[in-house]
Amino acid sequence: MSAIAPTSTCPNVTKPVGLGLWNAISLRVADYTEIAKPRISLMVLLTVTVGYLLGIDGAWSAVTLFHAWFGIALVAMGSSALNQWFERETDGRMRRTMNRPLPSGRLRPAEVLTLGIVCGVAGTVYLAAFVNGPTAAMTALTFVLYAGVYTPLKRVTSLCTAVGAIPGALPPVLGWLAAGGRLDWNAGSLFGLLFLWQFPHFLAIAWLHKDDYCAAGLRMLPAGRSLPHVTGLLAVGYALGLIPVSLLPAYFGIAGLAYSATALVLGIVYLIASIQFAYDETRESARRVLWTSLVYLPLVLVVLTWDHLRLLGWLPGA
Repeated sequence: MSAIAPTSTCPNVTKPVGLGLWNAISLRVADYTEIAKPRISLMVLLTVTVGYLLGIDGAWSAVTLFHAWFGIALVAMGSSALNQWFERETDGRMRRTMNRPLPSGRLRPAEVLTLGIVCGVAGTVYLAAFVNGPTAAMTALTFVLYAGVYTPLKRVTSLCTAVGAIPGALPPVLGWLAAGGRLDWNAGSLFGLLFLWQFPHFLAIAWLHKDDYCAAGLRMLPAGRSLPHVTGLLAVGYALGLIPVSLLPAYFGIAGLAYSATALVLGIVYLIASIQFAYDETRESARRVLWTSLVYLPLVLVVLTWDHLRLLGWLPGA
């Protein structure tokens, strides 16, 4: 009598091809989104909007503002991509960045490099075609300074922080130019406000991650400094300088007393947080500077915009 081998009762389950493809696409989109750094791009667009609303003379155009958003967002994405392409090796040496798409190997360097160049060039051309030449030129300068100068300098000198603060302070100027404004003292006051605000903010971040930066070979300002309190004292100096500079928009007539009072009070709070950081330089005091900076900027910009529109008679209380 021949024995019949029992058949398996467990069917061979295969994952549907469509589901696997969808998962792969979703992961790819997530990686490209991470490369684009949407939160930073959103902050850039918010400051562009502030500059645009401050720079308009008469009626404003939602279409022009949309074109400015789109073109500048493309360039911001390109800048972020090139920044991560340049830093793919150093990112792999730091705990907080080693899982990014490039150091983890989820994306290839060539595709990120291509993305950065294409977005940067396309965004600049778009701005020239649909906004105006000055906005396109200044955006291109921002792109080159951030991706081509600041990022490589991080391996060379601690002065990279000052260089990086230049493109970081230009977005409101881009909005100002998109509205048809000229490069004048009003635009300069917006630049100065963001330029000085960045230093305590980024000094606190660099101090918190100084060991990571040292291990990666990045020469951020606290790295390699043996003298205590140097980082905190620098933060105090910039926070102190920020107070009079933040009052310049009112001095030049694009804001009023409400803005001046807000900028003065918040500037003093920012300065106090920086002084506390300089005094003890602990993780707690560094985080306090960081969080104070994140409260300071949006509040100051919102009140600045509101006060300007109020002076124009567009809002109640004029």
